[in-house]
Amino acid sequence: MNFGKLKMYVGGELIDSVNKSEKTILCPANNEPIAELSWADKFDAEKALNAAKSGFRTWSKFKPEERKGWMNKFKDAVVKNEKLLRTAIIYEMGKTYEGSKEDIDSLVSSLDFYPEAMEKYFSDSSIDDREKTHNHILKNYPVGVVVAYLAWNFPLLNLAFKIGPALASGCSIIIKPSEESPVSAYLIGKILKDIDFPAGVVNIICGEPEIVATTLSKSTIPRLITMIGSTNTAKKVFADSSSSIKRLSMELGGNAPFIVFDDANIESAIDLAVGIKFGNSGQICVAANRFFIHEKIYDIFLNKYLERVKNLKLGFGQNQKPDMGPLITSKSRERILDLIHDTLKNGGKLEYGGKIPENHPIGNWLEPTVITNVTDKMRIFNEEIFGPVAVLMKFSNDNEVLKLANKTDYGLASYIFSKSKERIDFFSENLEFGEVQVNGIKYAIYLPHGGIKESGIGHDCSYLALNDYLTKKRISVAI
Repeated sequence: MNFGKLKMYVGGELIDSVNKSEKTILCPANNEPIAELSWADKFDAEKALNAAKSGFRTWSKFKPEERKGWMNKFKDAVVKNEKLLRTAIIYEMGKTYEGSKEDIDSLVSSLDFYPEAMEKYFSDSSIDDREKTHNHILKNYPVGVVVAYLAWNFPLLNLAFKIGPALASGCSIIIKPSEESPVSAYLIGKILKDIDFPAGVVNIICGEPEIVATTLSKSTIPRLITMIGSTNTAKKVFADSSSSIKRLSMELGGNAPFIVFDDANIESAIDLAVGIKFGNSGQICVAANRFFIHEKIYDIFLNKYLERVKNLKLGFGQNQKPDMGPLITSKSRERILDLIHDTLKNGGKLEYGGKIPENHPIGNWLEPTVITNVTDKMRIFNEEIFGPVAVLMKFSNDNEVLKLANKTDYGLASYIFSKSKERIDFFSENLEFGEVQVNGIKYAIYLPHGGIKESGIGHDCSYLALNDYLTKKRISVAI
């Protein structure tokens, strides 16, 4: 599959880079080229900034129903092009066809949800004057130009989390997809051009981060910089953005604990433990990294878990119907293999996997892997794995596992499985994570998604996300 030459989308037009730069995008499943993309440099980033500045002046003056109308038109075009977009995600990321549906559904849901959320939660409001001398109105206004940096693991889901609140609030946006998976985002640019979306409101460019992202972050034009990515990248964005006062909203790395108590529904916990670890080949910010299993059920859990993992089918493409695809890059695979080898060298036990599969010599493949005998001193306990490696640890009491679960600089997602209301209440209060999911897992556009500590600031999803895109103005009129 080859999508041909794709252009950036800036100022309502599909354009080449100023210096005519291009980049060939390869499929991680077979290393074959799938597209030639116009590749941005500093001048293209500056052009996008100026286009977004102009687009904001127009879009911010649209009435909410006008913005909603354009968002509905955009949504209909996404639905019409669903097959094309899902195919792009499969080839740029190696994602399973079933897995690609979440990206499309998220984009459709975001375009639906945010106009309604604006109306429901951010209408003008009045403030009572205690002295009865003034009338006060509190109004919401779009903050301005938004720059959004996207992670590669969910190309259009991540785009959805940013474009929905930006458009509904009246902001213009510059989207920089990851250089690892930019094809579907460039196709979104083409779709926006096809429906004559108002110029400059959405701009989509990609290039080397040290050039393009640095230019965007250091500019004084953006009023909000939002991103989904690694904590290390976020620290650089923080530093670069200090050229002016900007808002920052970031969903970053995770090191999620998955705690299964001896009174849990083991079958349900195992089902979810497989999905949240090996879905998307483990390349999920909320993926469970550290599995803490109570000693009374540890052997049963491990044996059942291994049975399920050994039956996972690796493959690529819609026809194969695989459970798991490749990793995004060979560099990512080498990092994870190094992490595995370090763990085994320091006493970890390899229960299954841990190597490149023999029947997939080409591409960035890695077997689903399970490791036991891990301690909290090991790198694999403390680093975000971001790959198909499950680490199982045994625990004996509540205080012990709470201490281990919280022993991380990250604080995004956490998972607990127990039938005890007292225990659920205790762990929900004391787990130091932005999300605590109990006896199940649920994500949706209307549910807040955000981390604490090194896992980020602000929220994606839900009406809370709109707080970053809006500024409030008080108007007080003397009686």
